[in-house]
Amino acid sequence: MDTDWAQEFSLNPEMIHLNHAGVAPWPKCTSDAVSQFAYENFYNSTKHISKWEKIEHKLRNLCKQLINADNADDIALVKNTSEGLSIVAYGIQWSANDNVVFAQQEFPSNRIVWQSLTSRFGIEARCVDLSKGPTPEDVLFQYVDQNTRLIAVSAVDYATGLRMNLENICEFCQTHNIMLCIDAIQMLGAIPFDLSKTPADFVVADGHKWLLSPEGIGLFYCSPERREELFLNQFGWHMVENRNDFESQDWVPAKDAHRFECGSLNYVGIHAMHASLKFIMNIGIENIYENISRKVSYLNEIYEINNLKILSNMDSKRRSGIITMQRSDVDNQRLFKHLINANVLCAFRNGGIRFSPHFYTKQNELDKAIDLIVRFKTENL
Repeated sequence: MDTDWAQEFSLNPEMIHLNHAGVAPWPKCTSDAVSQFAYENFYNSTKHISKWEKIEHKLRNLCKQLINADNADDIALVKNTSEGLSIVAYGIQWSANDNVVFAQQEFPSNRIVWQSLTSRFGIEARCVDLSKGPTPEDVLFQYVDQNTRLIAVSAVDYATGLRMNLENICEFCQTHNIMLCIDAIQMLGAIPFDLSKTPADFVVADGHKWLLSPEGIGLFYCSPERREELFLNQFGWHMVENRNDFESQDWVPAKDAHRFECGSLNYVGIHAMHASLKFIMNIGIENIYENISRKVSYLNEIYEINNLKILSNMDSKRRSGIITMQRSDVDNQRLFKHLINANVLCAFRNGGIRFSPHFYTKQNELDKAIDLIVRFKTENL
């Protein structure tokens, strides 16, 4: 697969992109879609807006397929993960004794929003250390009591790539009548996700990582059972049931997930994300995951050969598209700067170097990046 899709990725040949857990480059089909949409606006303005709406409808259906939701009408298109999480956090009808459980290892988007609820509603935000138990899931469960309303969890940890056992968490939440909110940004596009196996109440993910889409567009799934329970905090013309009746003085929120979209949509992002998801779904998530797994396995093997400390869990059920390592004999922050200066796009997380290759990443690119790590000496900087 290294060569099959090379024509879709025309990055600067001097650059090696190993940061899909950060911000991903677009495939050519996505760049073309945005260029065509820009020209359409330039030349025809909104004359063919009905075609834009068809692309929007197709995108919702692709999102439905991506997570195996029952209905595309359960998918809202949001600006980013933080917006989707905020819809949940400030939509739940909290009581003063309630609490929410989440991990201190979360990316700030999935911590700050829950912590902010304490001053607003007086609820307890239980931020727990996933490393303090036999399994990460056990730690979450240990902090649950009769007042726990929601568990918030990332499907994959952004720093080390630890994959959570979502089926186990879903089963626990259903048994204890607790809502579950999944931040799936580090999973969708890289690892299969199936709502029929992990029936969460809420799933949210921005498109700019493994989904190879722009920033500013993402998906928010809300189960039909929870939709009516959420207070709405954003209001506008687009979130009403009869949004094309501009003169009516009477309105009600849309019955479907459109109720979470208060105003005009990001049609540039919609066209881009549609092209990216169509591309991804044509390849197949299973195929993508298999290919990513081979690359992560290769990195793991070479790291071990070179006595590098691997911070990621490499168990087959815990691994993801992220692998983070340290060199014990050097300043790893300086090593990171060395890689960036050598045009290797990666990230510094948990005191180590995080690589996150995608399915199209070439073998020789991995070898070049590894060689830079192994040969690095602090005096190089």
